[in-house]
Amino acid sequence: MRLFFTFLLLMIVANLSAQNENISNGMIFEGEPYIAMNPNDNQHLVAAWMGFKLGQKIIIKTRATFDGGETWSTTAELPHIETDYGSADPSLQIDNNGNVYLCYIDFENVNHSAGKIVVAKSTDGGTSWSAPVDAISTTDCPDQLCIDRPWMVVDNSGGSLDGTVYVTSMNANQPSIVIPPYHPYFVTSTDGGATFSTPRHLDTTDYLAGDNIPVPMPTPAVSADGVFYAVYPSYETSQSVFAQYIMASSTDAGVSLNHTVIQQQSSGLSSSDAKKAPLLISNPSDASHLGYIQLGEENGDLDVYFSESFDYGNTWSSMERVNDDPIGNNVMQDLVWGDFNENNDLVISWRDRRNGGTGYNVPTEIMGAVRFNDSSNFSTNFLITDTIADHDTVVEGSGNDFMSIEFSGDTIHAVWGDVRSGVLNIYYNKMNVRDQTSSIKSIANSDWNFDLIYPNPATNYVTFENNKKGVQYQIITKLGRIAQEGVVSSNNNINVSELPKGEYFLYLTNNASFSTYKMQKK
Repeated sequence: MRLFFTFLLLMIVANLSAQNENISNGMIFEGEPYIAMNPNDNQHLVAAWMGFKLGQKIIIKTRATFDGGETWSTTAELPHIETDYGSADPSLQIDNNGNVYLCYIDFENVNHSAGKIVVAKSTDGGTSWSAPVDAISTTDCPDQLCIDRPWMVVDNSGGSLDGTVYVTSMNANQPSIVIPPYHPYFVTSTDGGATFSTPRHLDTTDYLAGDNIPVPMPTPAVSADGVFYAVYPSYETSQSVFAQYIMASSTDAGVSLNHTVIQQQSSGLSSSDAKKAPLLISNPSDASHLGYIQLGEENGDLDVYFSESFDYGNTWSSMERVNDDPIGNNVMQDLVWGDFNENNDLVISWRDRRNGGTGYNVPTEIMGAVRFNDSSNFSTNFLITDTIADHDTVVEGSGNDFMSIEFSGDTIHAVWGDVRSGVLNIYYNKMNVRDQTSSIKSIANSDWNFDLIYPNPATNYVTFENNKKGVQYQIITKLGRIAQEGVVSSNNNINVSELPKGEYFLYLTNNASFSTYKMQKK
């Protein structure tokens, strides 16, 4: 069980008439988005996400903007290492020279027998990508599967280590394969992502993650003076009777590590569904200032909390509740993210249920709060999404664990995923946090073609009207996995009798056109 933690596209709210933009427009599944901003050009941003591609399982897709989100490049697609692999968990960073780095997993995702964390590089702002380079492989960690949930950060301090790339990861939650003790991992690149160091553990004696947290996800950051930090969870009774958050830091690109305990907790978080991953952030204008965003259950339900350090992580403030709905109202918040801007202002975002109901399986919105540098308090919470999204079972699975946000000046750019379109897609919004006005344009159009199929729900066969020849089909799960495929029979019937009960997408193509249907199997 994920004790402390565990996707989606740019956020923000403005006036009620503004609409968030779907920048992925996927037919089946688009998830786990990430957005990065050029540290020297706040009009240059790149977004990445997991997306379905016919015949290739889930791949990583990206788009770039050079005018602050007004227009976006065409979608680029990253290749698989092996043809039968699937991809997951993208993260992005842009260095001081405008080079864009994209980190993601490519792995055999049926039996979890092999895979790698890879890093691709773009020298044209994120419109095209080099061949991906290996960063961490399952062969580096027998019986550990150390390639889950990679995060990447880049040193943009301008110091001696400027341009150093760091990648962190954790064990995959596969009990039949992974043998404890469990560890957080990291690698570094000091040559612009051309090669990476041998993977190492972030934890060490007296600061071990332990045997009890199978997914000890580290969250990394690099400070304004080039110090690498990463916080990971620990529950090792030989070290403490309490669960702990431990910070590892390095001033020499990971050659040596220092460790300190930054927090202790007597219990974990009760919900098994909520996306509980925390986030470590650094202030680009103050090397001593670090922030930690997490969920807490002090009031009986999951709330968003923030604590910070002004002395390089040595001491931390008490946790401050950020969401301002009534305390103890049994409303669950999750999916946290946040960012400092260059003026010491701070924004925190999360998925909110105050207008949806209690529990996890209720309608949700993305909300945020800002703390300006001349204030000690967070603002009244504001909406980032323009639509409350109904719950769908697809958001209960993996590939939906994070959203992402960038903050510069008075403007935030956010990405997240929701199911307002009937499938999980990535949405982007751009917003001024002072007057909460949006300035967005449509950047993609869907070419879906939904036609009639019957019966729906189906028991043994599904039939559709068709006068085209050579039609191929795939029946795809809501997580983008192919459940059945073949060539449509001459009578336009597809036998679905062997499919398990549930919801699917039926994709039909004759290579000249396609149609997508949402179907149920009884």
